Amino acid sequence: MNLSDRDLEAFLALADTHHFTRAAERCHLSQSAFSQKIARIEAAAGVRLFERSTRQVALTPEGEAFAEEVRRIRSDLQHALAHLRDMATRRIGKVAVAALPSAAAVWMPPVIARYGAAWPQVRVQLFDALADHGLDLLRAGTVDMAITAGADLREFDLLPLKKEGFWLVCPPDHALAGKSRVTLAQLKGQPFIHLARSSSVRQRLEAAWPGALEQPGALEVEHLATVAALVAHGVGVSVVPGLTLFHFQRAGLACVPVRDTGLARPIWLARRKGKALSAAAQAMTAEIVAQAKKR
Repeated sequence: MNLSDRDLEAFLALADTHHFTRAAERCHLSQSAFSQKIARIEAAAGVRLFERSTRQVALTPEGEAFAEEVRRIRSDLQHALAHLRDMATRRIGKVAVAALPSAAAVWMPPVIARYGAAWPQVRVQLFDALADHGLDLLRAGTVDMAITAGADLREFDLLPLKKEGFWLVCPPDHALAGKSRVTLAQLKGQPFIHLARSSSVRQRLEAAWPGALEQPGALEVEHLATVAALVAHGVGVSVVPGLTLFHFQRAGLACVPVRDTGLARPIWLARRKGKALSAAAQAMTAEIVAQAKKR
């Protein structure tokens, strides 16, 4: 059967009015054109859908069953279109973001607050994850986008957000605490606190300073809060990117810019190649980009 929406509209008009003239008027057709349309529908169906008499038009049992299905289909279509409009206007929907822990802590709270105020019916999910795990979530389709600083990102579509500098964090009475800036060479021989090898911070530092792991008394830990506590107790110093400084400023530590060629961490917004973003995800992208430009 090859029936158009106009055909179904004509069928339902006759099913509702039980009168050819009134049904034809509803469909803005002449009575003869309308009668021909109904005849074509019945021919396509291979069964009579209406019983005709001089006094009335009534649905056959097959016609009643068909009318019920057509009404259901049209109702489902209207519901689907309304749902689509709600998604397009961000009245409903979902958006999921994976973010480096530092970006999740610094950028995402104001982003989510603004987004929630503008689009309260859209569900937001945030995964604070190290670069490798965040990219795994993106590959799996668990998130729409990832704020990342991973090394090899060629498989993704990328939007640059920020190029982040690095800072020495040390106790306030440390010999380098009063400097306006330092270089990595000045840190040679210092006891050093490292983040885990899987972190983008560690990867960038090792690329710029191959001898970093040879520092005396080097420790490796998973979390920035642990780094801050160890530095505060004089166990060693560390070098961290700017987005993480709130951990160390809260601990009362000195933060000194590190000026070394090549020591920077590009922050990207990554998404799957060729995968279009929903209206909700596009709005989230705009908020993240606006937030990155503020710092």
